[in-house]
Amino acid sequence: MNIPQTSFPRIVIIGGGFAGISLAKKLAKQEVQVVLLDKHNYHTFQPLLYQVSTGGLEPDSIAYPIRKVIKDFPNFYFRLASVNHIQTEDNLIHTNIGSLKYDHLVIATGSKTNFFGNKQVEANSMAMKTVPQSLNLRSLILENFEEALLTDDLNERNALMSFVIVGAGPTGVELAGALAEIKKGILPKDYPDLDTRQVQINLVQSGDRVLPTMSEKASLKAEMFLEKLGVNVWKNTRVTDYDGRTVTTNTDIEFKTATMVWAAGVKAADIPGIDATCLVDRSCRIKVDSFSKVQGYDNIFAVGDVAFMENEIFKYGHPMVAQVAIQQGKALGENLVKMIKGAKMIPFEYKDKGSMATIGRNKAVVDMKKLRFGGVFAWFIWMFVHLFFLIGFRNRMVVFINWVYNYVRFDREARLIIRPYKQKSAR
Repeated sequence: MNIPQTSFPRIVIIGGGFAGISLAKKLAKQEVQVVLLDKHNYHTFQPLLYQVSTGGLEPDSIAYPIRKVIKDFPNFYFRLASVNHIQTEDNLIHTNIGSLKYDHLVIATGSKTNFFGNKQVEANSMAMKTVPQSLNLRSLILENFEEALLTDDLNERNALMSFVIVGAGPTGVELAGALAEIKKGILPKDYPDLDTRQVQINLVQSGDRVLPTMSEKASLKAEMFLEKLGVNVWKNTRVTDYDGRTVTTNTDIEFKTATMVWAAGVKAADIPGIDATCLVDRSCRIKVDSFSKVQGYDNIFAVGDVAFMENEIFKYGHPMVAQVAIQQGKALGENLVKMIKGAKMIPFEYKDKGSMATIGRNKAVVDMKKLRFGGVFAWFIWMFVHLFFLIGFRNRMVVFINWVYNYVRFDREARLIIRPYKQKSAR
């Protein structure tokens, strides 16, 4: 990898997400050598991926070059690489561009979509965890409307104009709200020769309420907002199969659709080499102690979505959200410096700043420690928080200007088919 030898301890960070970037910033200007590896050369602001999928934002406004993040940090190196295996007994990682020794290893690989072993659903549905996946979804949505113009088969046309979103967490709710706004404000103008009133947006949730990780008040208000926008909310309904045209559930309900988005779960993006006893079943998260140290290893750490830190408050691990990853990255950065200097490390303590979700124009819900509210004020808070945590002044300005323009004009300028996309298995 052409990483120079050094007398400083070498810390290798796998992953440039929220946790990896937060950790890297804490290690800046310390007496360590840091090597950051990622399969992309950019950091993705994942909470806004749904806006890329629905044409509200271009991908470059929510992505930021990793090299620009670390350009002023001495003894920092970035390599574009996919890590294939960790050889723990030799403190060695193997990647697609070569192998590298480490003194301390930090796994911050984040999470990926969890299809719970359903191969047919995985093959035919759309995920939305990366920028390329969001661009694919954007192209597919627009292509389906173009195709709907060309068919004389009414059933086929309705399937092309029908959407099923599986999972009513923040991602599913926000995507459903965005699609509903497109149906209301954009499709009638773009496709005057289509009866866009026939567009169906179905949000399917296996549990008994939307936004199950938020308060019941937030769930009820979010469901009310969705129904006002024309979204069909199906609760206590679990999707069991999808063949590219028909969505099957555990009830007698079926959906005919050419577009199903799977937002029903995530699991850790683990790397082979870590002892299997350290992994949590189904979620594949890596068990760590209160210092983010992987159980059974002295110099391997895990932070963010990939880490499972159990305590009295979080018996099932911390929630897989950005705030946890950011705080764990910062805490580990401070503890690594303390450990190298021989000082006592401080256990991680998560400070829950609340949760929020937007359902559309002037519609959002916010849960804070003592406050729970929704509506226009919650929507402005949601926008401010997301702008604040975007990396880079340009990105903040571009997103802000886009939001103002979209709000005033009720438009989404980025509804472009840049690269056509077709699901092979569904065609």
